[in-house]
Amino acid sequence: MKVFNTLSGQKEEFTSQGEEAKMYVCGVTPYSDAHLGHAMSYIIFDTIQRYLKFRGYKVKYVQNVTDIDDKIIDRANQRGIPTHDLAKEYTDSYFADMAALNIAPADIYPRATGEIPKIIEIVQGLVDKGYAYPVNGSVYFRVRNVPDYGKLAHRSLDSMRSGASCEIGEEKEDPMDFVLWKAAKPSEPSWESPWGPGRPGWHIECSAMSLKYLGETIDIHGGGQDLIFPHHENEIAQSESFTGKKPFVKYWLHNGLVQFGGDKMSKSLGNLITIKEALEKYSADALRIFVLNSHYRSPLKYSEEALEAAEKGTARLQQAVSRYDPTGGAGDALDAKPYEDQFKEAMDDDFNTPQALAALFDLSRKINEAGDAGINYSNAQSTLLSLARKVVGLKLQRHIHVEASVTISLSAAAGVQFIPHAVTARVNRLAEERIKCRKEKNWQRADEIRDKLAELGGTLEDTKAKPNATFKRVPSEKSLDKLLTELGITLEDTLTDTG
Repeated sequence: MKVFNTLSGQKEEFTSQGEEAKMYVCGVTPYSDAHLGHAMSYIIFDTIQRYLKFRGYKVKYVQNVTDIDDKIIDRANQRGIPTHDLAKEYTDSYFADMAALNIAPADIYPRATGEIPKIIEIVQGLVDKGYAYPVNGSVYFRVRNVPDYGKLAHRSLDSMRSGASCEIGEEKEDPMDFVLWKAAKPSEPSWESPWGPGRPGWHIECSAMSLKYLGETIDIHGGGQDLIFPHHENEIAQSESFTGKKPFVKYWLHNGLVQFGGDKMSKSLGNLITIKEALEKYSADALRIFVLNSHYRSPLKYSEEALEAAEKGTARLQQAVSRYDPTGGAGDALDAKPYEDQFKEAMDDDFNTPQALAALFDLSRKINEAGDAGINYSNAQSTLLSLARKVVGLKLQRHIHVEASVTISLSAAAGVQFIPHAVTARVNRLAEERIKCRKEKNWQRADEIRDKLAELGGTLEDTKAKPNATFKRVPSEKSLDKLLTELGITLEDTLTDTG
């Protein structure tokens, strides 16, 4: 397995320090809702950790939460609430978004405010070794004491120094020096330290948390390409200076950025679409396919057309895994191994997810062809479902029907022609439950299901053949899941013969 290492600028054979691969990924600064730029990064590193586990590695994954920062302080002041309340609100929101995207949780989520003793220990160690100096209650790192500073960004110190300026008055010895500990300002949160009350700088927080939970040398450090300099460059300088050990990180992996109208999608630019907004229109599986259809190191251009294509791609996979195999597993079988090998070969080549997805789509096409030809495809179906779920992280809720329980259509007012498979499956499940209620003469529950669908813009009409559901707008997967939960109806991987 080869990965592209930003530090060397080339692909390298991946080997971990042991059976356990240690991975650290820079987390969120929780001062507002997470957006698609965050979704891209965390879907990518979720897929990477999934594939490492698929390849037999044990993975120890740490992702920090920067819960004290200038932006958090400013936003909390605007809202008139304590910084820790604001940080908790948006940290909880972030975790909800990650769960909705089917992102497997990291092993540890350390918060910066919970790691102050370790941060102070490292800052003091850097002062003692001459790599840092206190000034007026703040502490700065001496960049000129690190001869190889700039090795991650592949820039010389002189070229970086020419564009640098002092951030806090003229108290730094050199414009390139960066802050490790910030002296307290009036009314801002602060902690006691050997240099007086203050709070940690951004870069030292990640070094402290990585060193504490993963040790002095780790296998993978990830984040967006916008973090290469200065954040990750400074992490290397302070970590290697403190421990005296190199390398701090064996493999630096950086994802490209989401582009929106030619610019990077970011909170500061205000050109963002939150994860919650995206999930109102598209399924979690579609968002994952949208992200993984581009190589992780490439820019990801946002467009409604690309997301709609990803939704259709989701439906194709869902159709293949939900198809009923009438052979019952007997007779000649479709061989899935060539497609599984293509998938692994792609992922082994620097996590080439576009090629890996192409192998899955090819396999789904072969499953449909086998079904039309009466060839057994049960094992191939299982392989497709396993790779899609375990590695790509798709939910692909597999609900197989011999015959649909409802005819679903859109009125002209809907303005679109495509109904996602996930929506069809959920409406079908509701129709099944209503048919069952009517057979049992449970008219009250049958009417409740019809009325609840009406609230989502659907008209359910009973006909002699089967019910017909017409929607003025396509209901979201999320709203249908909420309705199923309210009615106590499960959507499981089952074969339901409703004929």
